Amino acid sequence: MDRETAELRITAWLAGQREAMVEALREMVNTDGGSYDKAGVDAVGAQVRRFLEAHGIPVETIPRERYGDCLRATVAGGAAGAGAGGEGNQRRNILLLGHRDTVFPKGEPQRRPFRIEGDKAYGPGVADMKAGIVMNMFVLAAFAQLGGAPGPLVGLFTGDEEIGSPEGREVIEAEARRARAVFNAEPGRPSGNVVTGRKGGVFLAMEIEGKAAHSGGSFQEGISAIEELARKVQAIHALTDLGRGITLNVGLVSGGQSVNTVAPWAQGQIDLRYVEPADRDEIVGKLHEIVARSFVPGTRATLSVKGEFLPLTQTPASARLFELYRAAAAETGFTPRGEFSGGCADSGFTAAVGAPTLCAVGPVGGKAHSPEEFLLLDSMVPRAQALARAILRLEEAGL
Repeated sequence: MDRETAELRITAWLAGQREAMVEALREMVNTDGGSYDKAGVDAVGAQVRRFLEAHGIPVETIPRERYGDCLRATVAGGAAGAGAGGEGNQRRNILLLGHRDTVFPKGEPQRRPFRIEGDKAYGPGVADMKAGIVMNMFVLAAFAQLGGAPGPLVGLFTGDEEIGSPEGREVIEAEARRARAVFNAEPGRPSGNVVTGRKGGVFLAMEIEGKAAHSGGSFQEGISAIEELARKVQAIHALTDLGRGITLNVGLVSGGQSVNTVAPWAQGQIDLRYVEPADRDEIVGKLHEIVARSFVPGTRATLSVKGEFLPLTQTPASARLFELYRAAAAETGFTPRGEFSGGCADSGFTAAVGAPTLCAVGPVGGKAHSPEEFLLLDSMVPRAQALARAILRLEEAGL
C-alpha cells in the first residue's frame, strides 16, 4: 500500500474515533495514578493493555520494583528504512512515548472525576498526560488495522515521569537508542504549539545536623540547623541567573523538634533548572560548596540528588522532524510553532542518546498539575491525525 493510500485510510479511521477516545479518556482519568501509587499506575496500564490487545497489538511488561511497570507495545512496520546518517537496523523503530502517572494524591479522581463542560474536559491528569496516552493507543491501533508504517512502531508507556523517571529512565534510553524518531505525547501547549526545547532539571535534598538544647534554659548550648538552613537557602537562591536560564528554588523545607528547642535537624529540597548541559555540573558543584560550608559553626550537612531530567536540545535531525510534523499538522488543519519550555520531560533522555525528538505532540491542554487542568476535546482527533501523517512521511525528511 502506498503512502498516500495509507494516509487517507488511517486519517479517515481516526476521524471516526472521537467518542471512543473520550470514553477511554474518561476511564483513564477516573483511575487513580499518582506516581507513588504503583497499583494505580499499573491499573491504568491494564486499561492500555486491554485496548491494544483487543486490536491485535502485543504488549510486553517491563516490571519495575517501586513505581509503575513499563509497557512496550509493538506494531510491525512495512519497510525497515534507514535512519538519518544511514544507521539502518540500529535505528529502525518509530517511538511513541508517554507516561501514565500523575502528580495527584490517592483519591483525587473520586474527589474530582472526569467531567465535560462545553469543549473542555477536566479531571486529574486529563491533559498531562492521559490524553496523550489515549492518542498513542489509537494511533497504534490505526496502524495495526490499516498498515502503512515505514518501520516498526513502538508505544512505550512508562509510570514515573512526574518524579524524574527513576526507574523508567533506563528503559526509555534503551528504546531511544533503537529509534529513528521519537514523538513524546506530552500535552500540546495552550497555543497549540509543540515543544522543540526544554530545560534540564536536577532535584536535590540537603540534610542539616545541628544540636538540640532548651531554647530558654540552655540556648547557648544549642546549634540551630534551621538557622543554617535559612542561610544556605539565601546562598542557593543567589545562584539564580535568569540571563542564562538558570533558576534555583528551595521549594520544600522541614526541621526542628519543638518550638522551645533549638533545632537539631533541618532539610531543604532544591529544584535546579538549566538550559546548557555544561551549566549543570557548574551549578551542582557550587551547591556542594554551599552545603559543605557551615554558616553556623558546628552544623554539618550533606547533599544528594533525588531525581534528574536532561535538557531537550534541538539537533539538525530534530529540526527536520519538527518541520515534517508542522507540514503534516498544516494538512490536518492547524499550524503549530515550536516552543521552548522551562518544564522537563522524558524527551530530554531520548534526545540525549541521539534520537531525533519532538515533544508535546499530544492533544492540547493547559493548567497542568492544578485543579483547573483542562483538555480541548476537539484537539484529540486532529493531533492523532497529524501524528499519523508525520509517521508516514518520515522518509521524506530523511529520517
